[in-house]
Formats: sequence, structure tokens, C-alpha cells
Amino acid sequence: MAAPSSSEPAGALVLFSGGQDSTICLGHALERYARVETVGFNYGQRHLVELECRTRVLAALRERFPAWGARVGADHMIDLSSFGAIGETALTSEAEIVMTESGLPSTFVPGRNLAFFVHAAALGHRRGLTVLVGGMCEADYSGYPDCRDETLRTLQEALRLATEVPFSIETPLMWLSKAQSWGLAEDLGGAAFIDLIREKTHTCYVGDHETKHDWGYGCGTCPACELRAKGYEDWRGAAAKPS
Repeated sequence: MAAPSSSEPAGALVLFSGGQDSTICLGHALERYARVETVGFNYGQRHLVELECRTRVLAALRERFPAWGARVGADHMIDLSSFGAIGETALTSEAEIVMTESGLPSTFVPGRNLAFFVHAAALGHRRGLTVLVGGMCEADYSGYPDCRDETLRTLQEALRLATEVPFSIETPLMWLSKAQSWGLAEDLGGAAFIDLIREKTHTCYVGDHETKHDWGYGCGTCPACELRAKGYEDWRGAAAKPS
């Protein structure tokens, strides 16, 4: 495990859902910062089981990676359930998951990531944490406009102007495919970290945490499961090829 660079800020706040991407980002932050806190959001998501998985992931991480565990600070939960009720999307209701006329999937919750970072910045301001880490990605994703690098760079500047605090938004997965994100997880914590992600995290939009696959738990057919499964298969396939 690498020692944090003296040029890096002392700590970071990770937007942590209990899913694959945010868990990889948590591992990435723990390699870089001496103190890492986590924040989760209840926004009325239909896959509410992910909030239960958050505590299991954190417990397993502390147990299996003592050096990382020593750097994990407080975990915070913010209630944004009223925000989810405004959107009434397929991610916050029982509506069918389909592609809409706008070209975006019905799982898109308008403004969700903006709300997450605004609340995270307010929390970070109080906790003395100016680095905000999120698992957003536009290289291999469902097309959400609030996951794009341009959106988050603009939001970072808005947070700085609005608070006069030099907040920075870090997105370690922004330019990685799902296969490459599995590779990053292996680089960070080896097979033990891969096993933790497969066993403990939750990404399925439907909320199925009973059906087990090689890549983890999920319905296997929603967009999140399809992305996760394909990435895992591509990563395993690349690893199996002779060098």
C-alpha cells in the first residue's frame, strides 16, 4: 500500500453508494489519502438494498484490508428521499426501464449527481474535506448527462465560486471502460478486492440482491447489470489471453 503523497490534501470525501464503481473509487482514495470519509444518499431509489450493502462493504474492507481500514473515517448518510419523489423515474418508482423519446434511459434522475455533490460539498466544508470523489464515467455508461466530465468540471467551478473553498471533484473512472475498472480494482487490492466487490456490492437497478452471477448479484437484465456483466467478461477475457 502506497504512502499518501505529501503534495496531496490530507483527506477526501467519497460519494459511496455501495455499488461496484463507488467501491473502486473508495479503494482508489484510500491509496492516496490519509483520511477518507464516505457519504451515501437515500433519494428514494428502488434499489434501496444498496444502502444496506454500504455497511457490509465498509465492514468487509476494514476486516480484509487493515491498512485501508485504518484510514477510513466517518460514514455519513443524507436523506434526499423527497428529491427522488420529484423525478418519478424508473430508478425511483416501479416504472418500466425503457429508452425514452429524449434518447435517455428512463432510469435517468435529473439533477441527481448535482444534488449529490452540492450536499457533499456542504458536508465536506464542515468536515474539512475539499476533495470530493465520485464514480461517474462517460467512457462506458448509460448516457446520463450529469456523468459527463464537462458537467462535473463546471460543477466544480460553481462549488468553488459559491463557497470560496477550493473544492476539487475527482472521478477516477471517468475515462475507463467497465473492463478497465475491474482491472483498476485488481491493481488496487488484488484478488481479495475483486472478491469483495463481487460478494458485497450492489449495482442492479431492480434491487435484486438474491441472484448470484460470476460478476456479483443482480437481475442480469437491467442496464446496470448488463454493463457490469459485460465489463467483467471483457476483463476476464483480456486476462486470459496470452501476453
